[in-house]
Amino acid sequence: MNQASLTSPRAGRHEKNMVVLLSLGFGLIGLDRFIILPLFPAIMRDLGMNYQDLGNLSAALAMAWGFAALGIGGLVDKLGRKNVLVGSLLLVSALSGLSALAAGLVTLLLLRALMGICEGMFTPTGITVTIEVSHPSRRGFNLGIQQALFPILGLALGPLIAASLLETLHSWRGVFAIVALPGFLLAWLIARHYTPVAGRARLHRRAGTFSTWLLALRHGNIRLNILIMFCILSCQFVLCAMLPNYLTDHLRLSTMAMAFVISAIGVGGCVGQLIIPGLSDLYGRKPVVMLSFAASAALVAILSMAPPQPWLLFCLLFGISFFNCSLTCLAVGPLTSESVPPALLPAATGIVVGLGEILGGGASPALAGFVATHYGLPAILRVALGGSVGGLALSCLLKSPEIIPPSSLPISDEIMPDERFSLEEA
Repeated sequence: MNQASLTSPRAGRHEKNMVVLLSLGFGLIGLDRFIILPLFPAIMRDLGMNYQDLGNLSAALAMAWGFAALGIGGLVDKLGRKNVLVGSLLLVSALSGLSALAAGLVTLLLLRALMGICEGMFTPTGITVTIEVSHPSRRGFNLGIQQALFPILGLALGPLIAASLLETLHSWRGVFAIVALPGFLLAWLIARHYTPVAGRARLHRRAGTFSTWLLALRHGNIRLNILIMFCILSCQFVLCAMLPNYLTDHLRLSTMAMAFVISAIGVGGCVGQLIIPGLSDLYGRKPVVMLSFAASAALVAILSMAPPQPWLLFCLLFGISFFNCSLTCLAVGPLTSESVPPALLPAATGIVVGLGEILGGGASPALAGFVATHYGLPAILRVALGGSVGGLALSCLLKSPEIIPPSSLPISDEIMPDERFSLEEA
């Protein structure tokens, strides 16, 4: 990057515009991913499905997401970040719209798996671009903003949007068609506003996908981040998948009370990602990660003993999601980006996101289902607690990256990605 681009007054606007656009993009990814859950009762009646089919649909998307994220580094090298961002968002929107035409389980499984591939392409690329456009002193804060709308649109507002559209349109097919539309507009806005950093693609093309994986795994916290992501998602995905049944079948809450409590996952996750990553910019990554894991573990333990009081359960689940979603942001964002040279960032992010999604999104809910079947629904909270406690233990091993104090940075609002490394130095 030349000096003129660093001092340009447009640099600050570009950073803000891209963070907002990428946040909206990831929010729509969350909406497209989770919108099927509140629509499934209607889909089940029309297409003759059962709850096992719902689990299979969720697993298909999660596994495809993870494997796509693993291989995204090579695709970014060939096509460029802009093309991957725009293309994946267009495809997700198109596939979501095509879900309205599904005639059975096989068609929906195929469409959900393809959506998972496209969402797995967008996720690490969006994280990488957010880091690219962010000033070093704002990386954690900007990553928090970029990730914040995923839980709020997908888990908090998604059920309300689905219910409102279903009541108006009287068709789950129409809901899929309507939800697909904003993605096309957003893809056009990203294509119009995103200007890739000059020279970055050249650095990426010097290494193949497999070699970049091996190089990335040798750096900093990458291997540890994979295990930490598994612990985070073991808590987060178990609660998302199994807690509704725990609330209705074990605590005997009504359906409306259960929905109110579950909405805390989306609200808490959104608020947490706006606060905790920014605090890590000020006080360091490792202390904030350790504190977040400890708080999550304590809240899960209290949740396991809590009486069936909706407001109390809402507050506890809000706090758990507040810390867990923030931990996800930190693990795939600053902890990964500050462990590798810029040339290895797409591959490193893909590894952490991909393996975390495969293990956390696939293995953890399956384990929780086994535990619930054999030991009862309350035992699922032990699985979630084990994830937080394990993450706390692993976080003690983190190598604290060097945080640049704001006082040592230039006053101008400019884009200053860390270019201290080259691929040869890796």
